[in-house]
Amino acid sequence: MSYVLGLDVSTTATKAVLLDAAGEVRAVSASAYPFQTPRPLWSEQDPAVWWTAAVGAIGAALLQGGIRGDDVEAVGLAGQMHGLVALGTDERILRPAILWNDQRTEAECELIRSTIGRDRLIAITGNDALAGFTAPKLVWVREHEPEVWSHIAHVLLPKDFVRLRLTGGLAIDKADGAGTLLFDLAARDWSPEVVSALGIDPAWLPATHEGTAVTGEVATEAAVATGLRPGTPVVAGGGDQAAAAVGVGAVEPGVASLSLGTSGVLFATTDGPVIEPQARLHSFCHAVPGRWHVMGVMLSAAGSLRWFRDALAPGVAYDTLVEEAADVPPGSDGLLFLPYLTGERTPHPDPLARAGFVGLTVDHGRGHLTRAILEGVAFGLADSLGLMRAIGLAGFSQIRATGGGSRSELWRAILADVLDAQIVTTSATEGAAQGAAMLAAAGVGWFDSVEDACRAIVKLGERVDPSADADAYGEPYVRYRSLYPALAPTFHAMG
Repeated sequence: MSYVLGLDVSTTATKAVLLDAAGEVRAVSASAYPFQTPRPLWSEQDPAVWWTAAVGAIGAALLQGGIRGDDVEAVGLAGQMHGLVALGTDERILRPAILWNDQRTEAECELIRSTIGRDRLIAITGNDALAGFTAPKLVWVREHEPEVWSHIAHVLLPKDFVRLRLTGGLAIDKADGAGTLLFDLAARDWSPEVVSALGIDPAWLPATHEGTAVTGEVATEAAVATGLRPGTPVVAGGGDQAAAAVGVGAVEPGVASLSLGTSGVLFATTDGPVIEPQARLHSFCHAVPGRWHVMGVMLSAAGSLRWFRDALAPGVAYDTLVEEAADVPPGSDGLLFLPYLTGERTPHPDPLARAGFVGLTVDHGRGHLTRAILEGVAFGLADSLGLMRAIGLAGFSQIRATGGGSRSELWRAILADVLDAQIVTTSATEGAAQGAAMLAAAGVGWFDSVEDACRAIVKLGERVDPSADADAYGEPYVRYRSLYPALAPTFHAMG
């Protein structure tokens, strides 16, 4: 038997997935790690933990599947986007990685806009300067840590640090590269204009590759550590969202995907670069060669439910909370939840946005609070879908859902009603790691294209259609949309 391995270097764990030649998942493992918040709004991680976790996850997957490393034909990589990994000339780590959900760079975003011009920046990169992206983090290091800045020799994203340890080579895929704010979206490569304007040495940036391209081979030292065969091809892969879209088959125009994890992402594939005029949606390259995608991102989706459980219902099972929410009518008896626990991106690119329950009365119980969270996340995703439809991306009668939150039948039903679309689960339960494995399979010739890999491997599961309850969300959604404009001055006064 032959296998391909997908690795997903996420915020909280590195996951390994082994697919066999029939596209069946043969083993899944994960190795967890923490991230640090040394100051309010900061989020950092030691890159060394990613490699340690990758070694552990690969070894565990091989053991679980009873598979020899020699039988793995290729490795594909996926990972958390936007994180800044700064390395010196000897490839040593210069500082903890600054992660995608870090919000310290508001001033640097303004500096980037004033340096390049906001309209010009959007025209080149497809995006505005937002705190989560990589470029503002680099500018922050330049402004606040000149000693680190002076020693930078290489800039990588999280999964590409694992690639370096795995192969000894420096490389990045075009989907992840487009999320740095240093990319020319149409050219699918680094933008000389943006890189120069921000004072970044082009030599710091690795060569970029399409998602199925082979970027190196497993080195001898890495083979000893992981159990893989020396010389095993390692393909470029993709940022986690693009790889997850591959995993559910969202690789052609008209097929949308929804990732309901810590963050919430609505994702639509396009044949060319499509830009929302105010850059309230993100426009990036896809991991599929020659394709792009548009996505709306909310920073606290299933993360909102996790916060609620940990802070206000510790020890209570998620299933119990959701069962209580199911007994509450649509609209949560007037209770609304703003899901801006870590700031927001779409449609309000505001690191100072805050979360809150609005409309609480003594008649509301825990089930109301839980349902308001499920509905608030759905309303936030509806904001993204509305922007997509406004720029001509229509026909999303079916949205393929993945991520931990998508396991909830109630949440899928709420999403179907609020988004007015059929919500479908797929066989790709392992998300970005499975997509990375599929990219690897296409990269070494198991399939002629990523599209062919998806047609062969992705199987559709449970479907939830909009119900008669859909009309009940109209008025609550209107009230939800009025909250941010009303509360934003207060958020900003709080700092």
